[in-house]
Amino acid sequence: MILTEEQKAEIAAHTRRYNELKAAGQEHAPRALPAPTARDGAPVATDAIIHREVIPAGWYWTTRLIRGEALRIVNTSGTSTVSLLAWNAADPSERLNHADTIKVQWAARLQKGRVLLSDMGRALLGITEDTSAAHDAVVGGSTAATNLAKYGDGNFRNTRDNFVLAAAKLGLDRRDVHPCVSFFAPVAIDADGKFVWSEARREKGDFVELRAEMDLLIALSNCPHPLDSAAAYPQASVEIVRYRAEAPAADDLCRTATAEAVRAYENNALYLGETLQGAAR
Repeated sequence: MILTEEQKAEIAAHTRRYNELKAAGQEHAPRALPAPTARDGAPVATDAIIHREVIPAGWYWTTRLIRGEALRIVNTSGTSTVSLLAWNAADPSERLNHADTIKVQWAARLQKGRVLLSDMGRALLGITEDTSAAHDAVVGGSTAATNLAKYGDGNFRNTRDNFVLAAAKLGLDRRDVHPCVSFFAPVAIDADGKFVWSEARREKGDFVELRAEMDLLIALSNCPHPLDSAAAYPQASVEIVRYRAEAPAADDLCRTATAEAVRAYENNALYLGETLQGAAR
């Protein structure tokens, strides 16, 4: 596509305006996000663990995550990608919105301190621990077509079909399957604006921890990302640890790192019929 000078000028004007708004938003961010969690850091107390499970390569997993519980997803081999969908358990028409998660927080980079937002402007999950910040909130998961193009004919499971099955298991259907976010998917953008895969950014033992900010239905899929540089379909499992998280403090990072996050938790408190002080418990 060849752009006219008028179109180029319009794009440049929109870019300038976006950057101005982004700078204004980040200028008022009350807290800087921390460095990644150490891979041997943030141990989970044994008596807090509710359930542990291994998701084999190519398979999916579902659960109902109660507010205040957390999921630790562990990339035990260092070669897996885990994609996630989430719905409000009380009203599944409210669901994870990856676009709002990006634009409201002015960042496509998912990392410790960020929040996964719903399409109603509420906080679904807080990222409380993260060892890599090597995650994808833009490209999405694999499909039968992307697998065929990459691996050829074969019985290769994909994220889209896994999520259709997961939705049915949760009492939902195909129309409830929405765009996902993917953890341990080191997608970057090069100087030409193209998506590239940065394998060195993920390692064996990486983990990400997600705290439920309301009762949720969760679906996970352990399938390779469409941009994964491996020539062969990865055969690697991941570990899931569901546990009772500690009650968030008044200065909890996810709840206070940005003005946008503060508003999301205010929306949660209004929805749940709580005061803001009560919402922090």
